[in-house]
Parts: sequence; structure tokens; C-alpha cells
Amino acid sequence: MTQDDIEIIGKNVKDMYGTFMGKVAGTITDIDGSIQSVGVDCGSQGLQQIQYEQLVVQGDVVIYIPKWRLDSQRLIREKQLTLRRLKALIDIVSENDDMKEDAEIIHEKYKSKLVSLDETESEIKAKLEARLTELDEQMKSAKMLSFDAKVQFKSNEISEETFETVKSCTTEVIEHVTHEVSEIENVKSRIADLELEVQEITAPPTPDIQESAVSYLETNEPQQVVQTSLPEAPTEPVTTPSEPIEASAAPMPEPPTESEVTFAFPEPPQQVTAETPKDDNDNDWLARMEAQ
Repeated sequence: MTQDDIEIIGKNVKDMYGTFMGKVAGTITDIDGSIQSVGVDCGSQGLQQIQYEQLVVQGDVVIYIPKWRLDSQRLIREKQLTLRRLKALIDIVSENDDMKEDAEIIHEKYKSKLVSLDETESEIKAKLEARLTELDEQMKSAKMLSFDAKVQFKSNEISEETFETVKSCTTEVIEHVTHEVSEIENVKSRIADLELEVQEITAPPTPDIQESAVSYLETNEPQQVVQTSLPEAPTEPVTTPSEPIEASAAPMPEPPTESEVTFAFPEPPQQVTAETPKDDNDNDWLARMEAQ
């Protein structure tokens, strides 16, 4: 048994927020004597095997660190270091273009590292969401216990001292849950900021706006040539006539004379007289009338 075993065995285990979890019952060591896991007696929950890296000895108490916190811290640390190295590599190449071929191999190495970290990041995000769901259920349970104790106290089922004890315990649980939820949200925010940095450093450079405009104007499509120079003014002097200029108009045609215009008016009826020639029948009819 190593010295670390002697220091940890028999001590109480609490989480990061001070909640009692159990007592260290023993350890499991590797062939070289290093501790692999620690057995914690958690009462009704049984004997729990916890990785030794999740436990920190502080005096007479062993502090338990949740797995999601260790994984997220490791991810953030590795991603920040990879991004710093990529930025340094880009600065070196920008200062000395001759090292571009040598830096390409290291650049691909860091890019593949970011890809593997993205896969780890997806797993950690799933763990964070699952933990938030558990904390939400714990928050609802704590509030339900506190409210039910208040109802029991008002109905004279429990004493005021018991109600205050329940209220104090549930308030402590709510504070712990609120603190852990806040910490998880901060971790998610830091991971999101790192994602933006990765996109900025790995995205292809966007062309300058002016260069894009020039390339657009230099297309092979036929374009209408716009004349930019104005016509020059005439240099010869303009002579102004002293007399008014008579407007030349086309001659109007003269009206036709009476001989040229012929109208065919209908002739009025002539009065029938004795001299008016008539047909033979009309002449006989007149003669008979005069004879009578």
C-alpha cells in the first residue's frame, strides 16, 4: 500500500459544492503501485468506483470533481494551445515565404488535431446537456420538498423547527444546483467562442471588396462603351444676318375658278303650258277638252 492510499482511505468525500457523498473504503492500484480508482461507500447508493483523477485531497476531506468538468477543461486547454500554434505558424509563414513548404506539414498536423478535438467536443456537449437535464430534475425535487414542508407546517403536521431544517437543506441543494448550472453554461460559452476562432483561422481568405469589384467589371461580356469625353465647341465664328430671316414656306395652292368647278344641280320642274311639248295622248286629251 502506497503513501497515497494511507492518506485517502477512511476520509469523507464531498462534491465541489460541499455536499456529502460518502467515505473512501479502499483503492485499486496498478502493477506499478499507482492508484487507478477509489471505492467510495455512498450508503444506500452502494459502493461507487471513482477514477482517482476525479478526487483531490484537501486536509481531512476528499473533493470529488465531476467528469464533465475534467473533460471540458482538457478540451478547452488543448484547443486553445492548438489555435495559438496555428496562429504562430501563420505569422512565421507571412514573415518568411520561403518556409511555406516546410510549414505545410505542421499545418496539416494541427488541422487534423482540430478535427479530432471536434469529435471530442460533440461528446462533451452531449454530456453537458444530459447533466443539465439531471440538474433540472434535482431543482424541481428540491422545490417540491420545500413547498410540501411548508404545507405540512401550515396544516400543523410538522413543527416549525422541522420545517426550518427542511427549508435550510433544500435551499442548500438549490444553491448547489444553481452554481453548477451556471458553471456548465460558462463552459458551453467558452467552447462556442473557441469554435468561432477555429472558423476564422481555418476559413479561406475572402477577396478584398475592391478587387472583387474590379474582377466583376473585367468580365468578357460585351458591354456598352460609354463616351466620357464631350464634343469640342466649334472654332469658326458664327455670322449673324442683319436682316430678319424669312421662313420659307411651301406655296399654298390657289382656289379653283368657277370654270373649273362644275356643280350638277337638279333642274326645277317646268310648268306645263300649251307650248310645252307633250306626248300625243296628252295632245288628244287637250283637244277633246277644248271641244267640249
